[in-house]
Amino acid sequence: MSSDRLFVYGTLMRGFDHPMARLLAGHAEFLCEATCRGRLVLVKHYPGLLLSDAPTDIVHGELFHLRVPDELLRELDMYEACGEGFPEPTEYLRQMIEVTLPDGATERAWTYVYNWPVTGLPCIESGRFLEH
Repeated sequence: MSSDRLFVYGTLMRGFDHPMARLLAGHAEFLCEATCRGRLVLVKHYPGLLLSDAPTDIVHGELFHLRVPDELLRELDMYEACGEGFPEPTEYLRQMIEVTLPDGATERAWTYVYNWPVTGLPCIESGRFLEH
């Protein structure tokens, strides 16, 4: 299953002065703001996404269209330390999820889901990393 869509909710969002955010901005096109079902925890200076089925658990992020998905996802996998060669369990897993667009339509997109224990990590209640 392949998708050229990527949902980002943390340091890869527009406005972050970060090499990977700049790489994404250069090789992908911002489509719209989007949401997914989940909760955000604050890991250190960056968030982790935990998927959820609860309708009240909403994470806000941005949806991008990747121009060269395979190459870009490989780079991002390395940045998120879940690419080839990283010891298991990796901190993040790249998963295909359903995201909701502003008009209520849904799309499938890749995102990075947090994969390490979250005991003791603070929750970002608003679901918006930029407001924490």
